[in-house]
Amino acid sequence: MKAVILAAGKGTRMKELTNEVPKPMLQVRGKPILEHILDGLIAAGIRQFCIITGWRAEVIERHFRDGHRLGVKIAYGRQAVQDGTGKAPELAKDFIGADNFLLTYGDILVKPETYQQMIERFHEGDFSGLLTVTAGEDVTKGGLNFFDEQFCLKRLIEKPGPAQLDQLRAEGWLKPGQPAWYNAGIYIFRPLVFDFTAKLRKSPRGEYELTDAISAMIATGHRLAGLEIVGRWADVRDPGVLAALEKEAGPERPRQ
Repeated sequence: MKAVILAAGKGTRMKELTNEVPKPMLQVRGKPILEHILDGLIAAGIRQFCIITGWRAEVIERHFRDGHRLGVKIAYGRQAVQDGTGKAPELAKDFIGADNFLLTYGDILVKPETYQQMIERFHEGDFSGLLTVTAGEDVTKGGLNFFDEQFCLKRLIEKPGPAQLDQLRAEGWLKPGQPAWYNAGIYIFRPLVFDFTAKLRKSPRGEYELTDAISAMIATGHRLAGLEIVGRWADVRDPGVLAALEKEAGPERPRQ
């Protein structure tokens, strides 16, 4: 299995912290966020990576080079226009070839064993992909996911508003006492996902959304496994999260 890491964004909510470096290169405990991610993926047995760069791309490429220092191979793709998560993975299409791949954003930190758990879950059935989720987050800021009895994805709604959430409750999709599953931003895909990203149209936000490609996969009968991330999950979205990670005393920390 290969891995693709999306690290093209500036991270505007980090303000002046990302004037000179992209957000994935901000340091947590003396090491870039991106390097923590690579370490976890390497521990899961992955040895071939493609990092999608954009803002201050040279900072990432100069730090990791071809991956020799880490004992792996690293290729790069540059996203010249920041037009959404749906098109960014296509820059790695030639790198992926016929292989399955793990896809993660370059600012999501999890316990290293999470990646191995993802690979094991993906191989439990004939799945076209895998989507990770976490509970307890504000689903209006991300994807809300619904699963069947086998914890396979049934439906995905991107950033539902209050009125839509009320409708989902009225229709029985959201039930009292049951978790609202928030998209955790780490996936596994078969290369057939590119058949769906190629057909994407811009969303009302003016971006190509990866979640639209996932919804199209489900609509055409593809099965996507779900996996709850247990323990640490950190979306390093702003300086407050970064500061909390720096103060972290152990492998676990409260959710942000």
